[in-house]
Amino acid sequence: MLRRAGFTLIELLMVIVLLSIVATVSVRFVSLSTQGALDVSARQLRAFQGVVVSEQITRELREAFPLSVRTFGSCIEWLPLQAGTNYLQLTQGPGFDEIDIAAFDQVPAVGSTRAVVYGYGTSTADLYAGTSPGPVSPLISSINNTGSPARIELAGAHRFTATSPARRLFVVGEPVSLCQNGRFLYRYSGYAPTSAQQAPPSGNREILAANLTGAANFRFLPATLQRAAVVQFTFTLLSEDGAENTTVSQEVQIRNVP
Repeated sequence: MLRRAGFTLIELLMVIVLLSIVATVSVRFVSLSTQGALDVSARQLRAFQGVVVSEQITRELREAFPLSVRTFGSCIEWLPLQAGTNYLQLTQGPGFDEIDIAAFDQVPAVGSTRAVVYGYGTSTADLYAGTSPGPVSPLISSINNTGSPARIELAGAHRFTATSPARRLFVVGEPVSLCQNGRFLYRYSGYAPTSAQQAPPSGNREILAANLTGAANFRFLPATLQRAAVVQFTFTLLSEDGAENTTVSQEVQIRNVP
């Protein structure tokens, strides 16, 4: 009589246990590999976000009027430079509202810009004081760039406190501020300059970064005879699960003479 070959119960149990071990290891390996890829992708995304935010801040700060940069807490403020030229004649009576200039290469906007003439001893506070006499004019109402000479019309009477050694005149726009509020870094614009820096200022607000942790740090180093003015800023981006963070540090040089 022929015997039929087969598996014993113990052999079947051993095969099942071995297959379970192999399956568990395989699933764990795939899970760790997938999680590792997701972690790397998240780090790359935060690094890219840090580069984009840092580059946007750097580009704007490079166009800042050099004497106008000031910091307070987690805020930095400056006046954006719009144009520059030479003046031929500053405001005179009876109206004190016209400036004769050399024509601009590119005519700046009017209605939200101001003329600046500063000499030795002009301070950052003077640029925001908004007084007459002072280094900063009222708003520019119009520019005749084709006249002989070209001429700036001011919205009100103004006297400048000093003359420029090189007869330089600059046109600046409305102030711009970057301020941290909790986990958000905001950009503020569309507000009038004030003597004391506001943190944050009133005006239009837009989000620059949305996942900050800790305090953003802005540091301004005034220009010296050996180097240009420098702004150093640092901020830290937090991962969505709060387990990791990425710190971004940047140094921006601002031209001493726009």
